[in-house]
Amino acid sequence: MIESPPADASLPKHSAEGFVGARGAWAIFAVLFLVYVSDYADRFVVASMLGFIKADWHITDAEAGWLMGVVILFITVFSVPASVLIDRWSRRKMVAIMTGFWSLATLACAFTGTYWQLLVARSFIGVGESGYSPGGTAMLAGAFPEAKRARVMGLWNISIPLGMGLGLFAGGQIAKHWGWHHAFGLVALPGMALAAVAWFLPDYKTVPPTTAGAGVVASFFRDTRTVFSLPSLVLTFLGFAMNVSITTALASWLSVYFERTGTAAEGSGGMYATGVFALVLVGAPLGGWLSDLWHRKSVVGRLYFPALTSGLSAVVLFIAFLFPGEKLIQLPLLGAFGILVTCFIAPAAAVTQDVVQPGLRAFSYAMCVIVQHVAGDIWSPGIVGWASDRVGLAQAVRFLPLWGLAACGFFLLAARYYAKDLAKVERVDLVAE
Repeated sequence: MIESPPADASLPKHSAEGFVGARGAWAIFAVLFLVYVSDYADRFVVASMLGFIKADWHITDAEAGWLMGVVILFITVFSVPASVLIDRWSRRKMVAIMTGFWSLATLACAFTGTYWQLLVARSFIGVGESGYSPGGTAMLAGAFPEAKRARVMGLWNISIPLGMGLGLFAGGQIAKHWGWHHAFGLVALPGMALAAVAWFLPDYKTVPPTTAGAGVVASFFRDTRTVFSLPSLVLTFLGFAMNVSITTALASWLSVYFERTGTAAEGSGGMYATGVFALVLVGAPLGGWLSDLWHRKSVVGRLYFPALTSGLSAVVLFIAFLFPGEKLIQLPLLGAFGILVTCFIAPAAAVTQDVVQPGLRAFSYAMCVIVQHVAGDIWSPGIVGWASDRVGLAQAVRFLPLWGLAACGFFLLAARYYAKDLAKVERVDLVAE
């Protein structure tokens, strides 16, 4: 049985209250929310224009796919160096610089004349976006009280589907009327303005990590050992990755699944799939709010909650896939799945900040990003495609719930170590710059 810490230690004391008042914290939130919208709009704008680009340049589907894949690849590669700069220099400055960087890279896409030029420009979008999730997560973790952390993370993640939707809608409409080059240029403009605003956000004085004074290489390896020596953190990373592997595989194949099983006509599957994934607007903030309530009653509730919702989402998804083509049965079940599968995001993100001192918060989330890409969304769509070639898509997707059960197991194991890891965190009172 897992026991909570005694009442006077049930919540961590380190950085418990945020470095700014409520007004300043919500001002930071508002700007970072809009920046996250810009992040995903610039990343996904290309997806709605692939048909136009293919028609112009006669590229293959594989080459078209890499215009999205190269962004994820460069985010994975550059997350660690970006997070090291964030933790050791400044969160607001890095957020501002990287927002400006990926916005300029998106603008550069508008002036490309060949596929390879566009691919290189897209890779620079990944370089810029590599540090935003770690930097923004660290800023919000410092600005708000620890007891509200998951709730805030949940609200912040609403920006992801909004940005995706904005990019997909704007890209398709602008490309149709004015050409796809113009779409890149227009979606880049808000990010440039937001970069200037982000430079003037409040921030806390940088807290030196325990490896301060060591060389860059030695510091990196010590920070890595510190992060991966925390069982609750590593297991949370893996739980995160298992859930992301499901959502990424479904984002790649659900539209086609609906068309092949007769739920939607050819070319219309995306309408149904978008409805399922739009429910992150419900699941992410709901998960943050409910997990914070549980966390107040029992400190390990922050990990019991994602374990519960991951398990439930796996069961609901399994049942939904038993009724291919049965629209009235399957769509409500997939809607419930869409809510449940995103409830883990806020508490899991909060854990990545809870169990490390402020000088390692961006680095901790960067490691989460790397694990979720390497152990999750890089390979999961390919596995579903490989299985579909052999047994058909309707059967291939039926093993996806196993990843949800694995996520449930990882979060339950993480809960066993969470209180102990939390108790070891160095107390640091954050001070505004």
